[in-house]
Amino acid sequence: MLGLTNFRTERPILSPTINRKGTQFVIGTIDQILDWERGIDQDRETRFLDLGKYLCEVRAGQYWRLENLHSFDEFLEKRFPGSRRRAYYFMSIHEHLPKQTRKEVKEIGWSKAVELVKVARADGDRFESATWLHKARNLPQEDFKQTVEQYLTGKESEPYEIVYFKFYKSQLNVIEQALGVAALMLGSDKSRGYCLEMICADFLAGVNLEDPDSQVLLASLKRYFELLPAPDKIAFLESIRQTA
Repeated sequence: MLGLTNFRTERPILSPTINRKGTQFVIGTIDQILDWERGIDQDRETRFLDLGKYLCEVRAGQYWRLENLHSFDEFLEKRFPGSRRRAYYFMSIHEHLPKQTRKEVKEIGWSKAVELVKVARADGDRFESATWLHKARNLPQEDFKQTVEQYLTGKESEPYEIVYFKFYKSQLNVIEQALGVAALMLGSDKSRGYCLEMICADFLAGVNLEDPDSQVLLASLKRYFELLPAPDKIAFLESIRQTA
């Protein structure tokens, strides 16, 4: 034991199972896919199955050591700067979808395949591949995502849209402060989108006080009312009755 604990080497020891030629082929194939001459994003869309397979092989065989990297995450950061999550999605598709299902997911795209993975992991051996592939082929992306969420949670999910804004750097401080205050008032578990809605509702409640069309004001008040705990809701309604 003394000899083992004092063993030193000038170079890091590579895993004895690593085959250099095979490793270089796998890493080279990954790089070819990522460096495709035209339309790198389009190529990732069509070859995500290959990427998932080879990335899993790199992780399992610790092939990243051949590049003197310290971890698999470092390997991903080098090839997927700022988007390692996508790489893990590809790997999850390879690892969790049945082999026969993987042969058919190329036509539906990786985004829907990721949703299939959620169902496959939840159902295990009960996963009905044909049924879910049929839904994936026939439903738009957002509808399919909502269908999966409803299946897994048993709840209806509210449709949503992603809205983009351009802000100047001089505006960001005020916006972040407003969202921060809203989060403190509403609870840190609330999304930034929800906090923004409440800020807008507060604004509308103020500017519509003299507006003869009170529908916007009523909508804002309703959202505020929903934030109240049950006892406060009862007290508020009683106060309204007395006032009326």
